[in-house]
Amino acid sequence: MSSAAEQKAVAKQRAVEERRPEAVLPDTELDTGTRTGTDSAPNGAARAALPAVPVWPGTPMPLGARFRTGPDGVSGTNFALWAGGAEAVELCLFGEVEGGDGGGGEVETRVPLTELTHEIWHGFVPGIMPGQRYGYRVHGRWDPWTGARWNPAKLLLDPYARAVDGDFELPPEVYGHVRDWPQQQIADTVRDDRDSAPFVPKGVVVHDDAPDDEWADDRRPKTPWADSVIYEVHVKGFTKLHPDIPEELRGTYAGLAHPAAIEHLTKLGVTAVELLPVHQFAHEDHLLRRGMKNYWGYNSIGYFAPHAGYAATGTAGQQVGEFKRMVRALHAAGIEVILDVVYNHTAEADEHGPTLSLRGMDNRGYYRLQSDARRYADYTGCGNTLHVVQPHVLRLITDSLRYWVTEMGVDGFRFDLAAALARSMHDVDMLSPFLAVIAQDPVLRRVKLIAEPWDVGSGGYQVGAFPPLWTEWNDRYRDAVRDFWRGALPDVRDLGYRLSGSSDLYAWGGRRPYASVNFVTAHDGFTLRDMVSYERKHNEANGEGNRDGTNDNRAWNCGTEGETDDEHVLALRRRQLRNLLTTLLLSTGVPMLVAGDELGRTQGGNNNAYCQDNEISWVDWSLLDDPGWRALTELTARLIELRHRHPVLRRRAFFSGRAHSADGLRDLAWFTARGSEMTEGDWYAPTETLGMYLSGSDIPGRDARGVPITDDSFLVILHTGDRPTNFALPGAPWAQRYEVVVDTSREEQGEAPGVGCRAGDEIGVPGRAVLLLRVVR
Repeated sequence: MSSAAEQKAVAKQRAVEERRPEAVLPDTELDTGTRTGTDSAPNGAARAALPAVPVWPGTPMPLGARFRTGPDGVSGTNFALWAGGAEAVELCLFGEVEGGDGGGGEVETRVPLTELTHEIWHGFVPGIMPGQRYGYRVHGRWDPWTGARWNPAKLLLDPYARAVDGDFELPPEVYGHVRDWPQQQIADTVRDDRDSAPFVPKGVVVHDDAPDDEWADDRRPKTPWADSVIYEVHVKGFTKLHPDIPEELRGTYAGLAHPAAIEHLTKLGVTAVELLPVHQFAHEDHLLRRGMKNYWGYNSIGYFAPHAGYAATGTAGQQVGEFKRMVRALHAAGIEVILDVVYNHTAEADEHGPTLSLRGMDNRGYYRLQSDARRYADYTGCGNTLHVVQPHVLRLITDSLRYWVTEMGVDGFRFDLAAALARSMHDVDMLSPFLAVIAQDPVLRRVKLIAEPWDVGSGGYQVGAFPPLWTEWNDRYRDAVRDFWRGALPDVRDLGYRLSGSSDLYAWGGRRPYASVNFVTAHDGFTLRDMVSYERKHNEANGEGNRDGTNDNRAWNCGTEGETDDEHVLALRRRQLRNLLTTLLLSTGVPMLVAGDELGRTQGGNNNAYCQDNEISWVDWSLLDDPGWRALTELTARLIELRHRHPVLRRRAFFSGRAHSADGLRDLAWFTARGSEMTEGDWYAPTETLGMYLSGSDIPGRDARGVPITDDSFLVILHTGDRPTNFALPGAPWAQRYEVVVDTSREEQGEAPGVGCRAGDEIGVPGRAVLLLRVVR
């Protein structure tokens, strides 16, 4: 006869097979001695044996933990948490205690929140001051088959927490289900009652309204879109190896605010830094098991909290002030701060992921679920997708965005996988609630909004489809420019559109050329140097058998894969880098550079370094000791300065291509190497050499005083052939004389090459080079 335990297991398995709710009831025999409601927990944590904490009703607004002076002048903190469908909510307050043997521990005091208004649980706790660490336990049904995953054994991070103390580890205790249940196909349905509090970070009460004299005189640069040059930066990677930043500040917000870091940005001439995610994020379980971490940070779990790992001053709320001081320092240098934000998914992953915050508050309310509510709809490739059409989810996102603008001082946002946010019920919808709310919001409609205009779901590729107010990462620009310089374009039709602002994508609905964020590289993929040094990814260090990362690199290694001592190959690679940077910075639209590309940073061919928090990803400042890489940095700065000086290179309106004067001069014209204008047939033919004429006498718009804008005119010659060629310079009405301003065949540019040429003459163009010629009247 079988034992009682065996009978119970058989009954449980039968219930699972029949998909009955009984299958998901907690199995008490899994208990390891730490259960919700017991007086002890691992690692020294303990339930408080203290008098009851007084809780006043408080208010349901605003959400989060807000320190304030309450009734009768008593100071304390109001706590408010949206938890739709929950049966009870406990506020958990944490403090340090000393042990009798000199050791220490952590004491937890649980305070029931009994006030409920519109599914918001709230209460005012007198005497709770800034610096208090806290979390929540939320009670409700456990029935994964219907999407209900409440588990009060799991301490939950407040989604509105302004600061987070600690880092996320992912031992089995932080999972709402039994992670290591032997029958993996049903593991997520078996509730784990072990306490997670000792293993998860806590929210920190922050004094939002505290005066900050250093912040009071902040002045936003408010750089117009057309004048912007974006620099994609990782807070840690940019500063970690910088020799002039004090060691204790490297890798931090304070390090990025240091004069040595800002000096490089100002010398380069960029107008904005686009910071890779700085919201509090967690590391994925599969990385932690391999001894790695999520370096990029696209795994958010706290949308109001600056990531604690980048703080030099402390994590008990000090990171908030440190971040604000960084923003102020960048603003003082004329540099805007744009945040790369990840509102499309969270670090809780799919049904097999940990329970850290939203899943334990209202899984069905916060996440998109499939018709089988046990499973998550995944438009992000990360296991889950936030259900943005739900009002409380939309509110979470917009409250977060406004907080970073109004309280933290940032100037804009780049939305990771923005198409996932624009989905209504299933399809991407440009009239979706998210886009509609942003368009009418008096704060958010005034800041810079950049979409990564795709996700991984059906119909998710939406380049060119976002409405006015939005700019977009233009991957079609990236692909066309890469293909041209590696000799893989069948013709130059697409290239012509990309160089001139992508009017085929953005000339609708009042959008402008600066709707296109032009880039050749981004954090995701090869660095610029690796793009001319490798054709295949080399991601072995990631521990995934080189299966991760894209195979569509559109790269050319100049004849040798990887590093080499061949001087001919090295010279060619540096010339290709100059060609790519020059093309980018002379194109119409908003250019985006990746930190370190201007000084030859390499990742050794790794095109997916998301888990490489080491020298593979960090900017190597010693490269500036090499005259060749220093010359590349100087060329980049000179091109940006040319761009700032000449409005013809940063137009606010699309080219018309039509003659606006009696002499037939047009604002944009295209030429073959013969000096003749491009015909329809020329656009369809294989082409190694292309000339683009930009007229400075026909720039739409006027300056602030109403005076028409005029500028020099330029001829850009791009030649991707490996042999030199001759280019016949266009004559009247285009020019009488030309002067060479940039020649990428020369490593040292100096002030200007300065070679003068008469219209009608042929100019020699070296193999694989860009020439920029100014029209001399």
